[in-house]
Amino acid sequence: MAKPGKSVLSTVKEYGNRLFGFIRGRVGSNEDAEDILQDVWYQLSRIIDLDEIENMSAWLFQVARNRITDRYRKQKNSLLEDFVFEDEDGAWTLKDILTSSDNPEDEFFRELFWNELLSALDELPETQRNAFVWNELEDMTLQEIADKTGDNLKTVISRKGYAVKYLRERLQSLYDELNNY
Repeated sequence: MAKPGKSVLSTVKEYGNRLFGFIRGRVGSNEDAEDILQDVWYQLSRIIDLDEIENMSAWLFQVARNRITDRYRKQKNSLLEDFVFEDEDGAWTLKDILTSSDNPEDEFFRELFWNELLSALDELPETQRNAFVWNELEDMTLQEIADKTGDNLKTVISRKGYAVKYLRERLQSLYDELNNY
């Protein structure tokens, strides 16, 4: 039970180290942990009457868990720009190959990639395929997909996650082949 008249400052002093340790054990860096901790303190500062919180410890740790979950959901998957290869003429990216070039080799790899991607997409369950295609290729937000299908947003996020995982595994050999070219 929160002590009557408890302030944000006294709460930070009392729970700061434990909460930081909890967060740090679940994220990749001190900077991420500090960002999340700052979000928790900000959320706490928005509460007008701290006495309304019955169990301050439970409240703080729940907000921290929610922020950690939010951070993982917001993490971006690898972008095409991140896949850089080097040839005798210098660096080029996978995006360069897949989007535009008059080079016959690039056209071959582009066609190979799209054929493999479409084949892999066909292997997915329809709901996962739709979530991936609508979000990644048709630029619909996950919320728009949830609204369109009538499914819960978390369900759509999960379906897209399964699709991404499968596609990464399925296309890994192609990626390795392109990388060794």
